[in-house]
Amino acid sequence: MTATSFSLMFSGCFMTLLIWAGCTTVDGLVDEQLVVQPATTTEYHSTDMMTANATYGESALKFACGNISHSCMHYCNFCNELHGAPTMACLSILSRHLCLRNFESAMASLNSTDWCIWDNVRGLYSNLSLCTEDISDCLLIPWPNPLVEETFVNIHAEFFKDCPTEELNDPPPVIVFALVITPICLIPVMVSLVVLKTKNGDGSS
Repeated sequence: MTATSFSLMFSGCFMTLLIWAGCTTVDGLVDEQLVVQPATTTEYHSTDMMTANATYGESALKFACGNISHSCMHYCNFCNELHGAPTMACLSILSRHLCLRNFESAMASLNSTDWCIWDNVRGLYSNLSLCTEDISDCLLIPWPNPLVEETFVNIHAEFFKDCPTEELNDPPPVIVFALVITPICLIPVMVSLVVLKTKNGDGSS
């Protein structure tokens, strides 16, 4: 046997051994995947269902949910898990954490002397109002409601209580006299016109 034929035979045996080892490994991997696959598939479907419920909530929610924004289902799912319904207590929690906290932090970033300048706080005030309205609409709770009114009363007491307000003063005496005397003077004039018109009517007939 020559060296070349020995080399070819050795190569052939080596290739056969490699192919056999590869097939065994692949079979082992396939068998292993077949064993593990059901658990992975089950977990995937479970995760998908949770995501679907969080996204659409049709099977999880037992109440109607507004669809005015992409956040509505998150609010409804939160209330569903916490209270089982879109209650005022849930609205209070969402409003406090999502709306009021942002307003308070934004107001804290301003100087207290700027709180009384409407141009500085108008945007923050509007954002707070819109935020509470959006959450209420998502939960299908009428807006405004007592909770929202209480929220705004509280922020006025906390942030705007020291702001100067324009006092209602009486108009000057001259304007008051003119407003009072004008109808008094018009009454005799109107009576005189009616009397003259009646006399002219009687004379012509």
